[in-house]
Amino acid sequence: MEISLKPARSRYLSVRGLRYHLREWGPEGAPKLFMLHGWMDVSASFQFIVDALEADWHVIAPDWRGFGLTEWCGDSYWFPDYLGDFDAIARSLAPDEPLRLVGHSLGGNVASLYAGVRPARVSHVVALDAFGLADTQPGQSPGRLEKWLHELERPVSFRAYPDRQALAARLMADNPRLTAARAAFLAGHLGVASEEGGVRLAGDPAHRRVNPVLYRRAEAMAVWRRVVAPVLWVEPAEPELRRKLGVSDAAHAEARACFADFREVQVAECGHNLHHDQPDVVARIIEPFLLSKGS
Repeated sequence: MEISLKPARSRYLSVRGLRYHLREWGPEGAPKLFMLHGWMDVSASFQFIVDALEADWHVIAPDWRGFGLTEWCGDSYWFPDYLGDFDAIARSLAPDEPLRLVGHSLGGNVASLYAGVRPARVSHVVALDAFGLADTQPGQSPGRLEKWLHELERPVSFRAYPDRQALAARLMADNPRLTAARAAFLAGHLGVASEEGGVRLAGDPAHRRVNPVLYRRAEAMAVWRRVVAPVLWVEPAEPELRRKLGVSDAAHAEARACFADFREVQVAECGHNLHHDQPDVVARIIEPFLLSKGS
């Protein structure tokens, strides 16, 4: 089955010393909408939602550092750098206007934290299955640091696939809801030629190393309490990944209570990648929210 795609274009921007790739859709003069992708993903992953939006938007979606077509930065990636990178992008491309943010997973966490760090800059936040991580305890730090040091001793790599068709098949095996046409599109952007032959994921394999910095949920919640923009969390009806990662229903409820203007919508028949599984439904949910009067 063929899919109709709105045309995208690329832009490269110098961001904090890195050559950043940004994917854009829609006319330059339309309202800006920033879309922030998740871990081990790329900006093109939002294509299906963009296709389903009815209004004219100027959508801007970066490939995060070390992902997609954006430059790698060595063997260490720290979460605050995503905030710093996005702040530089926003100051460059939308210096004097309120920011509408849509983020999936990691990107949703960036969006919700950014809205608390710079509350006057953000008018709307949409978080697609972005719930933070399970809390950690100080006692976990020695083992985490030790594991990180061990991992630095040896090279890390991504699995190679014979071709993009094989990568598409793997995507469909991981997500049975993904159609063949969408899997082929995603494989075309998620896969790049491997130095050893075949295709590998488009990103820095250093992302696979354990993060030596503990996630402290209380710190994230302190930032969320500063958010003044309306926040829309869109989640799968069965939050399998959240529970698998150890974020309990009680912790999730506590997080929701942090936001002053909060609403939540659950989407059936989808998993964590709900922007792949149900893009039309997600677009119908988020577009009226984004067009509503913000803070």
